[in-house]
Amino acid sequence: MDMSSRLALWQQLAESCGLSTVQQGLQQVWGLLLLCLVCRVCFRFVSGSTVKHLASALFGMYALFLFFELHMLWVLLLAALCYLVLLLSRHSSSKGVFLSVVILGFLLIGELHLIDVVTWHKIRGSQMVVAMKAISLAFDLDRGTVNSLPSPAEFLGYVLFVGSVVFGPWISFSSYKNAAEGRKLSWSWLQSCSFSFLKSQICLLVSTCISPYLFSLFIPIEGDSFTQKWLHAYENAVSFHFSNYFVGHLSEGTSMLAGAGFTEEKDNIKWDMSVVKPLSVEMPRSMVLVVTSWNIPMSRWLKTYVFKNAMKLGTFPAILVTYTASALLHGLSFHLGAVLLSLGFITYVEHVLRQKLASIFSACILSRPCASDCSHQHKKDYWVMLLNLVFSLLAVFHLTYLGSMFDPGVDEQEVEEGYAAIHTIQRWSELNWASHWVVFACWVFYRLIQ
Repeated sequence: MDMSSRLALWQQLAESCGLSTVQQGLQQVWGLLLLCLVCRVCFRFVSGSTVKHLASALFGMYALFLFFELHMLWVLLLAALCYLVLLLSRHSSSKGVFLSVVILGFLLIGELHLIDVVTWHKIRGSQMVVAMKAISLAFDLDRGTVNSLPSPAEFLGYVLFVGSVVFGPWISFSSYKNAAEGRKLSWSWLQSCSFSFLKSQICLLVSTCISPYLFSLFIPIEGDSFTQKWLHAYENAVSFHFSNYFVGHLSEGTSMLAGAGFTEEKDNIKWDMSVVKPLSVEMPRSMVLVVTSWNIPMSRWLKTYVFKNAMKLGTFPAILVTYTASALLHGLSFHLGAVLLSLGFITYVEHVLRQKLASIFSACILSRPCASDCSHQHKKDYWVMLLNLVFSLLAVFHLTYLGSMFDPGVDEQEVEEGYAAIHTIQRWSELNWASHWVVFACWVFYRLIQ
């Protein structure tokens, strides 16, 4: 294909896909953005904390109605159930564990198809955000981080906060209370919100209009059937990655637009909420950093409220418990569960192997970058950088394999209902279960040098 033909196809793709994608994206979220802005103004200019919390809850309910219509009642039911459990267990020191069990039971009822499958999949994200907020509040009450059970208005204002109830992210109760205090409107706030929205739209365009055609139109690469399978897998993975970045940057924007997502040092306020780090995923140092950069608030939530509580079982069991909790929050979906549990094994093996190699060679080849004053003798030697590059390429290989099942070209009905188990098995078998075999080989090598 010559350059003129390729330019003509690019132009056709921009007109048929690019403009319609941006238009549809804006049509879907403009109502939410307006609600977030009104909430921000309310927090700033309305006096009385109870009125602010009620306004936050009402705006959140209306946002849920805009996206889910009457199916929003399932989200409200979960929120009411959470507060009832907290109220009944207010004198207990195990509110976090008890509430977690109740929420798990509620989610399992929905996952076991007692509720319409398509409906449940649509509201799953909001259910997860409400569940994470309620569980974090319960554990904070147990630990004394939050002194007393919030009032019903305060609780609903928090879990239904309009800036995060639809697309996320999880924010702590203290972050919500800081938002409700109503910091002054500023150009830096507006610029941060606008930049996050711009990044979200760019990511949406890449996911929808560029990634699926990456190696057929933009970077044409020829090869045999084996090469084509892996190139197609990489296209699927990148498309899925950028759809996640779209949601992540959009959630940054909605949260900051509604008044959350800032850090304060003396009188200086920085609107610096970060939900995703695309460069740390697409050009990773390690799978450990990929996991923490994929959804920063959720990673923090899992570390604070799951991993640390499970560490009494040991490191590897704690990792498995953490990824299992993440899989259950995401729903009883075979493909998500398979990916998350595979990630648990991959990150553990990578971590212990690099830790052992760093000790043997006294080199900065850990999963996370070393501090400038670390005790390793070899920091920036060429062979150290080469070894880190090998692990980076290995991480890209794992990401390609894991993301291969998220095919944007499959039937829309299948996507809405969740990929079937056979879809996952078929995709990974086409790639010869390569990532799992590599992880097993790395684990065997680690055991041999231990």
